[in-house]
Amino acid sequence: MKIWTKVRLTDKNKDVENISKSLTNYLYGYGPILDITRKYHIKPSDRKLLDQYTANRIAGILLLYLAKDTKRINDIVNKYNIPDGIVQNIEAELEGYIEK
Repeated sequence: MKIWTKVRLTDKNKDVENISKSLTNYLYGYGPILDITRKYHIKPSDRKLLDQYTANRIAGILLLYLAKDTKRINDIVNKYNIPDGIVQNIEAELEGYIEK
């Protein structure tokens, strides 16, 4: 019988760590999270906890991707692709440098 569980990966990959930190800042560094933090008086320690959780999850997915472990990635997608979930409509959005 298989059970759903959380594990901590001990493999260290500096590229994965840097990308995870950068993506966390990219996702939560600015934008609505700043307004939410101020509006609900979220403590810096709680915000740090949220950022750490996000970076850890991103790192895990990146390591699965690098290992080409599509089965485990699909397991995550299937478990968390909730039809009536929080996110309804996806609009791809990027930010970065462009040549002018």
